[in-house]
Amino acid sequence: MTATTTPPPHNDDAPPAAAAAGQAQMIDGFGRRIHYLRVSVTDRCDLRCNYCMPKDFKGFEEPANWLSHAEMARLIGLFVQLGVNKVRLTGGEPLTRRGVVELAERIGSMPQVRDLSLSTNGTMLARHAAGLKAAGVKRLNVSLDSLDAATFAQITGRDCLQDVLAGLNAARQAGFAPIKLNCVVHAQTPEPEVARMLAYTLASGFILRLIETMPMGESGRQFQPADLTQMGARLAKRFGLVPALDIGDGGPARYWAAGQGAPALGVITPMSQHFCATCNRVRLTVDGTLHLCLGQEDSVPLGRMLRQGADDAQLLAAIRAGIAAKPERHEFHSAPQRIVRFMSQTGG
Repeated sequence: MTATTTPPPHNDDAPPAAAAAGQAQMIDGFGRRIHYLRVSVTDRCDLRCNYCMPKDFKGFEEPANWLSHAEMARLIGLFVQLGVNKVRLTGGEPLTRRGVVELAERIGSMPQVRDLSLSTNGTMLARHAAGLKAAGVKRLNVSLDSLDAATFAQITGRDCLQDVLAGLNAARQAGFAPIKLNCVVHAQTPEPEVARMLAYTLASGFILRLIETMPMGESGRQFQPADLTQMGARLAKRFGLVPALDIGDGGPARYWAAGQGAPALGVITPMSQHFCATCNRVRLTVDGTLHLCLGQEDSVPLGRMLRQGADDAQLLAAIRAGIAAKPERHEFHSAPQRIVRFMSQTGG
């Protein structure tokens, strides 16, 4: 096997031990087991990444419609009853919401949740890393699209690269390992810039994951995606990486590994090589809307139902009906104008 061989995809639907032992399961209409819930605790962010939302965007959800942490915990608990064992807190930027560490602690105390993680842009990570670790967060994904300060500021709208790097250092000191860096790459992204990022992550012991842009909202549609399978293969050959076996994280990335088989470089390819057939996740927004697919409009207004007095049995029934109606796949190629909401409004 050569270093340029495409690494194998992960088996996202391999049932964990809890499911095998008889825990409730949610199976959609296409036989996929849904056991991963991504929860957006806010649609607001302290950055304005140009592929995510316009710099002048003001259409945020009204705070009165935000679910309280208690309401979020209640809904998450219902998903856990139905077989969810993997939860990720996202945004917007989740660390801009007060009390997110306490929410993480509530989720982490649910015995069926075997994997609690958080996605962040890293700007506030230095002050929260230790608290997140103590609360039971097991893994971190940190967005970082460039190591060049000027390029970083151009992409994000802020000159705060050093804050992100300080956050990464604090996370490592808090004991998070491995730490994944998510780098959004499009057709205009210079490959040498990505190679610089890979050299940095290899030296730091992080995992670099390259993510293709998706046509979500006008901000997402302004960039043409790059074929990251080919870019990943070129970078793997350059840095002496080899295809990795399934690392068991239940995610859509395909990895190349460095010495001792440790994953070092991954690619997430929703456009050039989609992974809809093994999708295992749904998304809950800050107002309690359940989105069933990033590339479709299908949703369930769980938050509205909750605030109108729905009991747990009614909410559980609505979740089951939503999962049964989960679309087979996105239509980013055939209907790129379909999704008008921005990525930050859905949750990463």
